[in-house]
Amino acid sequence: MNRADEDEYRQFVVARLEALRRTAYLLCRDWHTADDLVSITIGKLYRHWRRVRAADNVDAYVRGVLTNAWLDERRRPWRREQATDEVPDQVDLALPQTALVDRQALLELLGELPPRRRAVIVLRFYCDLSVEETAEALGISPGTVKSQAARGLEMLRVLATSASGRSVEEWA
Repeated sequence: MNRADEDEYRQFVVARLEALRRTAYLLCRDWHTADDLVSITIGKLYRHWRRVRAADNVDAYVRGVLTNAWLDERRRPWRREQATDEVPDQVDLALPQTALVDRQALLELLGELPPRRRAVIVLRFYCDLSVEETAEALGISPGTVKSQAARGLEMLRVLATSASGRSVEEWA
């Protein structure tokens, strides 16, 4: 890779690093794993930067690489182990306590979704991708994106109402 390509790559990664990290966290719900996923993603980007920058939508391509890296990690047997003691993340004191509780509840609900369905929900509604962009990122058909999104949202509604006794509108 020549110097101009490296500079372009560095600028791209610096500009999108935090967004990639947040997206990875929403997928896996663990900051350490999210950092690992982002590292894998930017390593793959570096190796194939000329091909990546030639893509029609570089951001969509990168989200696809990140999502596929997460799905690959989920398939590894050692990832199925569950830690028993979990150290809580540091609390953001700038947010009101109810917002923190709602955010944590939503993250727990997302964790209940199967991996592919969670990926569809995160890409469609957090990353604000279209059905077609989500389908391209995950390598599935637009119809599958629509059905997985509908099932995922319905499952979140059911889980939200059963977990708290609150109506779905109260979660909005």
